[in-house]
Amino acid sequence: MKKNGLIIGLSLLVLAGCKVSQPAPYEKDKAPEERQEYSGVEGLAQAQRDQVYLMDKELRDKCNDAQVDFAVAKSKNNEAEMARQTKLIKQTCRQ
Repeated sequence: MKKNGLIIGLSLLVLAGCKVSQPAPYEKDKAPEERQEYSGVEGLAQAQRDQVYLMDKELRDKCNDAQVDFAVAKSKNNEAEMARQTKLIKQTCRQ
């Protein structure tokens, strides 16, 4: 019995000495576009916030592109392209 107690005691000592390292919840030093790894509840929450941010950014970018393309079409008096860009502006820009 003494031998088993010694083995258990040593095993616990070894386990206590091993530091279990948890990964960071998310890569805080990176921009949302560059983050790839998320862990735990906090990481999951950040992943959702990042996804919303990225979807909003994509819409903003599409809106800006459509506005520029509309201005170019207007300068060239291209009615068909102006109509197409107006439709994109209505779909992507928040009024």
